[in-house]
Amino acid sequence: MKRLVIPALLSTMLFAASAQAHHVWLQQDAKSANFYFGEFAENLREASPGRLDKFEQPTAVLLGSNGDKTLDLKKGKNGFTLSARAGKNESIIAEEAHYPVMERKTGDTVVRTAWTPAARLVTSDAEQAPRLTLDVVPTGKRGEFKLFYKGQPLPKTKINIQVPAGWSKESHTDEQGVVKFDLPWQGTYVVEAHHTDKTAGERDGKPYDIASFVTSLTLTQTKGIKAVPAAAVTEPSPVK
Repeated sequence: MKRLVIPALLSTMLFAASAQAHHVWLQQDAKSANFYFGEFAENLREASPGRLDKFEQPTAVLLGSNGDKTLDLKKGKNGFTLSARAGKNESIIAEEAHYPVMERKTGDTVVRTAWTPAARLVTSDAEQAPRLTLDVVPTGKRGEFKLFYKGQPLPKTKINIQVPAGWSKESHTDEQGVVKFDLPWQGTYVVEAHHTDKTAGERDGKPYDIASFVTSLTLTQTKGIKAVPAAAVTEPSPVK
């Protein structure tokens, strides 16, 4: 098959679409906490050099019993390593609020989108207050979560839960922004939600027409059926 040469504008459009389809998530082990960009259920982590380099100023905060602590992020080959982990009953929030404004052209109309990916990691089911613009938090009941936008419950919004084996399940929040999922397996789950705000604005001196948000919540369960092995690693997008 002959390789096609994609015009610069079409390439930008495809990147914008794929970027918004991706999400970010936090994940930690016994040694470190990390911030990833890609598709959790597909075991896909974008890399550097590559699409990870679009992240210019990601930030992270540890929320603990002693108050908030701003964390440092160090970029590696396939993600950012944070300067601290979340301990018992602590959580971490992270976001990239300076992702470059993307342009997409339909006919003669150019739509500029400010995309903001964010993530939260929790170490318990304890109820938490929202902190991110689009934020999903535990309610205090196992498998129950609440979605907020700008501090207010976000009803009737599509939301999904994923495991690294490739399984995912979709649902919608109720009138109070609450959703409940079964957590049958041991291991790590990521809850993901998207929201679009058609209010125009400006980011880093550049105007946009739409604000698009994606957020995730990472939690780990120690009870349940033995975790299914993770899906095969999906290679990151090629460097352009």
